[in-house]
Amino acid sequence: MVRILIVEDEKHIADGLVFNLDTEGFSTAVAEDGETALEMVRSTDFDAIVLDVMLPNITGFEVAKKLRDAGNFTPILMLTARSRPEDVLEGFAAGADDYLPKPFELKIFLARLNGLLRRQSWSRKEPVTSREVIEFEGKKIDFTNLELTGKEGTVRLTLMEANLLRHFIKNTGTPVSRKELLEKVWGLNEDTDTRAIDNFVVRLRRYIEDDPGKPRILKTIRGIGYMFDPKEMGD
Repeated sequence: MVRILIVEDEKHIADGLVFNLDTEGFSTAVAEDGETALEMVRSTDFDAIVLDVMLPNITGFEVAKKLRDAGNFTPILMLTARSRPEDVLEGFAAGADDYLPKPFELKIFLARLNGLLRRQSWSRKEPVTSREVIEFEGKKIDFTNLELTGKEGTVRLTLMEANLLRHFIKNTGTPVSRKELLEKVWGLNEDTDTRAIDNFVVRLRRYIEDDPGKPRILKTIRGIGYMFDPKEMGD
C-alpha cells in the first residue's frame, strides 16, 4: 500500500486530507511539526510527503532542505497559503517537487500527488536501455533517475534542478533569459524576483563546473541570462 506522510499543524486540514487519502486507498500518517516529520521519515519509508510550509519551530522549507541534504529524495508536495512566485521558487529551491497554494480543490491535490507518485514509479521501474542520459565534458546526467555523475562522484538532483538543466541542454549554445526560465521551467508569468534563478544556477555550477567561480559550461550572458555551452557533448 502507498504510504503518505502529511505534515500539517492545522488539525482540520490534516483530518480532511487523511479522510480523503484513506478513501482513495492510501495509507497515511500525520506529523504536526517539522521535527516530528524528520523523525518519522528516519524510521519509516514513505512514498510521498505532503508538507505544509508554515509549521511550528521549523518551516516546511527547512524540513525539505534537511531531507534533501540527508540524501532523502522522497517526493514532496508542498501546501501553503504563501503563494507569491518568490515563495514558490523558495519551495523548489529547498527541494520540493511540486507546490500547491491553499485553498485548493481536492481533485487538483489528488492529481498533483498521483503525478508525483507516477514519476517515482517510472524512475524505479524504467529499464536501463530507455533512460534519458546526456553526457558532456566527463559529466553524465541520468534524467530518469535524477542523478549527475562526474569525477567527484554522483549527486542526486531535485526534480526542479533536473528540469532546469534539461532546459539549458535543450537550448545548448543559445542564450536563455531569466524570464524564459521562469515561464518555461516554473510556469511563472508574473514579475518575480529573479535572484532565485541565480541561486539555482550557482548550485548547478557546483555540480558541473571544475571551477564554479569561473564557469566555462554554464556561462553568464550579461544583460540576457545564461547559456549552456560545453566543448564536448554526446548522448
